[in-house]
Amino acid sequence: MNRILRVSLLVFLLLAPIAQAKTPVARGTGGAAATISEQATQSAIAILDQGGNAVDAAVAAAATLGVTDPFSCGIGGGGFMVVYLAKDKRVITLDHRETAPAATPPTLFVEDGKAMDFDTAVASGLSVGVPGTVRGWHEALQRYGTMSFEQVLAPAIAVAEEGFVVDANFSQLVARNERKFNRFPATGALYLRNGKAIPTGTTLRNPDLARSYRALADGGVDAFYAGPMARAIVDTVNRPPTAPGVSVRGSRMTLADLANYEARMRLPVHSTYRGYDLYGMPLPSSGGVTVFEALNMLEGYDLASMSRAEVEHLYLEASRLAFADRDAYLADPEYVDAPVAGLLSKDYAARRRGLIDPQRAAPGAVAAGDPYPFQRDPSPPLRPAPRTLQPESAHTTHLTVADKDGTVVAYTFTIEDWGGSGMVVPGYGFLLNNELTDFDFIPPHPNIPEAGKRPRSSMTPTIALKDGRPAFSIGSPGGSTIITTVLQTIVNYVDLGMPMDQAIDAPRLSQRNGATTDIEPGYADSGQAKALMERGQRWSALAEEIGAANALVFNADGTVTAVSEGHRHGVGSAQVQKPLKNHTR
Repeated sequence: MNRILRVSLLVFLLLAPIAQAKTPVARGTGGAAATISEQATQSAIAILDQGGNAVDAAVAAAATLGVTDPFSCGIGGGGFMVVYLAKDKRVITLDHRETAPAATPPTLFVEDGKAMDFDTAVASGLSVGVPGTVRGWHEALQRYGTMSFEQVLAPAIAVAEEGFVVDANFSQLVARNERKFNRFPATGALYLRNGKAIPTGTTLRNPDLARSYRALADGGVDAFYAGPMARAIVDTVNRPPTAPGVSVRGSRMTLADLANYEARMRLPVHSTYRGYDLYGMPLPSSGGVTVFEALNMLEGYDLASMSRAEVEHLYLEASRLAFADRDAYLADPEYVDAPVAGLLSKDYAARRRGLIDPQRAAPGAVAAGDPYPFQRDPSPPLRPAPRTLQPESAHTTHLTVADKDGTVVAYTFTIEDWGGSGMVVPGYGFLLNNELTDFDFIPPHPNIPEAGKRPRSSMTPTIALKDGRPAFSIGSPGGSTIITTVLQTIVNYVDLGMPMDQAIDAPRLSQRNGATTDIEPGYADSGQAKALMERGQRWSALAEEIGAANALVFNADGTVTAVSEGHRHGVGSAQVQKPLKNHTR
C-alpha cells in the first residue's frame, strides 16, 4: 500500500507542474488523448510517457474521470470500449454494461398497471444495475494492456487524494442535483456544503475513492466483486441509507449478482460510408446500428454538392427514420434476436430513403420499417406498433486515446443520470448507477427488464478506418442524443468538409423520431434554423447543451490531432505526447 501511495504522489507531482488552461485541440506525434477533464487527459499522457499503450492510458483516464467527472461516470457504472489493435490490424469491442440483478421482474417499474414516475425510479435502489466498469477495466488490461491496476490507477489516486479545484460547470451540476443528493447523507457529505452545491473554487478531495482505488490496485478485480466493497454495494442498493424522514425503494441485489458479473467481448458492427470503414459497438448498444443505418440512407445523396440547410434537413429526416427502427427492434442480443443485418443493409436503407421528402419534414413520428426481408437469415417478421420514446438520461462521458504504435481506443462509460441513482456507497466514495431506467417500463417490448439482462444503450464509441488505417475516432455523452451527436459530427466532417474541431463545435440538432427536434441555446433565432424551418422542421421549447464529444484525427503526414469540446461542458482537454509548434489545422 505504501508503494502505491508513493507512486500516486510521484505521478501527481509530475502532473502538477504542467497544469494549465484547457486546450481543446492539439496536434503532434506520438500518442494522443482527448477527454472532458484536464486531469484525465494528463493521466492518459502520463501513462503513455511511462511506456503504457492506449488501453493502459484509457483506463487511467477513465479512473481519473471517476474523480473529476463523478456525476457522469465511475466504478459504480458500466460502459463500452472499441479498440483498434494496430499489431493485429483489427477492431474489437468490450461490453461491460451493467446487468439487472437475478431477482429482476419484467414489471420492475410498474405500479398499479402504470409506469412508475421516472424521477422516483431513478433515485432508488431499484434503478441500480450490477456495475461492470471494474470488470471491464480488468479484461481490457489483461487482454490488451501492458500495465497493472496499480500502475494505471496511480494518477487517479493522486488526484483523489490531493484534490482538484471545482470549476463553475462542476458546481452547476451539483446545484441541479441538490434535491437528489440531499436524500443520501454520504453523497451530501461529499458534494454539498450545508445542503447546497459545493462552490466554485473549492478544492475537492475524495479520500474514500482513493482508498477504493488502492483496494483495486492491491487486490485486483476481486476487491470490487467480492468482500467488503461488494457487501457495501449490496447493502446500499437493498437498504438505501437516506436522510431522516426520507424513504426510497430498495432492490434485491445479491453478492452472487456481483460475483457472477461477466464482461463480453463482441464483434463490432461494421459499415462503410464514402470510402471509410466504420466500426462501432454492437447490441446492447443501439448506437452503432442506428448511426450506420442513417448514414446508409444519407449515402444515396450527393451531400457535398448541397447547401448546409439541405444537408441538415436530410440528416434530421434520416435520423428520424433510423430512430423509429432503433426503438422498435434493438435490445440485449442475449435476450432478443434483433434484425441487425437487415437494418444495416444498403438495400433496406434505399427503401427507407424513399420515405424522405427532400423539401419537407415529416409532421411527427414515423413508423418502424420491416428489415426482415433484408436479413441474411430471415426470421418471422415483427411489425411493432409505434410507441413514445422512453426517457433516457443525457449524462455520460467519452474519451479517446491513441498510442505511438497506432492502437486506438474509443471509450464511452456512464452511471446514467447526472449523479446516477444519487447514492454514494458509504466509505467508498463512488456513486452508483441508475442504469436500469434505460429499460422500457411497460411490457411487452424487446427492451423490458429481465434477470441478467443489459438495458439498451445509446453509447456510440466509433472508429473509422480508411485504406485499412485509422482515420478518426469519435464519441460523446448525451443519452439518446449521443447517436445524433456522433451522426451529425460525421456528416459535418465527411460531407460538409469541416475540420474536426469545427465539426464538433457546430450547433447540434437532435431528431429522435419526435414532433420536434432538440436544439441548443441561441440556435432557434439563427439563420440556419430559419432555413430549416422553411422545410417544416420544428424545435423543442427547451434548449440545452447536447453532448460533449471527443475525437482523434489521424493526418496524412503522420501526425495526430486530438479534439475536444471548444465551449460545451466547460471546454474539453486535448493533448499529444509531442506537440507541433505553431501548428495550424
